[in-house]
Amino acid sequence: MKLNGIGFFRAATSLLFFTVALAGVAAEGGKIKVTATTSMVTDLVKNVGGERVEVLGLMGAGVDPHLYKASASDITKLQRAEVIFYNGLLLEGKLQDVFAKMARTKKHVYAVTETIDEKTLLEPESFGGHYDPHVWFDVTLWSKCVESVVKGLSEFEPKSKGYFAKRGKETQAAMSELHQWALKRASELPKEKRILITSHDAFNYFGRAYGFRVVGLQGISTVEEASLASMTKLVDFVKQQKVKALFVESSVSPVAIKRISDDAGVKVGGELFSDAMGTPGQIEKGYDLGTYEGMIKHNLNTIVEALK
Repeated sequence: MKLNGIGFFRAATSLLFFTVALAGVAAEGGKIKVTATTSMVTDLVKNVGGERVEVLGLMGAGVDPHLYKASASDITKLQRAEVIFYNGLLLEGKLQDVFAKMARTKKHVYAVTETIDEKTLLEPESFGGHYDPHVWFDVTLWSKCVESVVKGLSEFEPKSKGYFAKRGKETQAAMSELHQWALKRASELPKEKRILITSHDAFNYFGRAYGFRVVGLQGISTVEEASLASMTKLVDFVKQQKVKALFVESSVSPVAIKRISDDAGVKVGGELFSDAMGTPGQIEKGYDLGTYEGMIKHNLNTIVEALK
């Protein structure tokens, strides 16, 4: 079919309006591009954001955020992100400057821990006046971080504020149930048997929330290395307290703990998830180790069974 000048103009105009309309639909239906740091933060954003976010996580299973160095591709992911979420409290030590610079350019950058009351944070002497960043091990504290995610996503996309608020409340309700489960599971151990010995001091919030005495070979950060004196001291402690099992961590080398296990004549009770969750899709006893719920349940089940 041939078109005269007027017909061609009308057809071209219709095509233009149709293309613009499609672009508008695509823009409205487009997901918010989010980049998150640790697997715990990534999981949190996915739960709150639901189908309206597309989340890229920088750190996967077994990755230690204390030692993590951003690659060129990571910087690209951060630059392309519309919203960025990270743990904060110096957990991602080598990335702090990057986040600070991006925040100054008015990019939507949020530390999920900024909504936690500082009075509830731990400040160990060994961490040089800084707060302990491992807040996710107290489920009630991690629940507070939901508010940061709701705030960040809502500020970027105000029209979806109600959606994010609803999902935030649902996420917090699920965490409340998880916390009650954790309290009940921990109570299966007599108090005198609740001694948790791991590679580094990642479990202080866990100990406070669920009644465990926690002893870490290294300090709060895995940047530090265990000295021979500290290893000898821990061997003596294990023998004196008649501790039944020690635990290695998925994101920390197991060599030192295994050596202490041999020297003290005590078994390694299993591997715990500390600074990273498990592999998504890996199912254990009905829960996914690549989720926050799976991480908490795996750790408590492993600890309780080994120390019984």
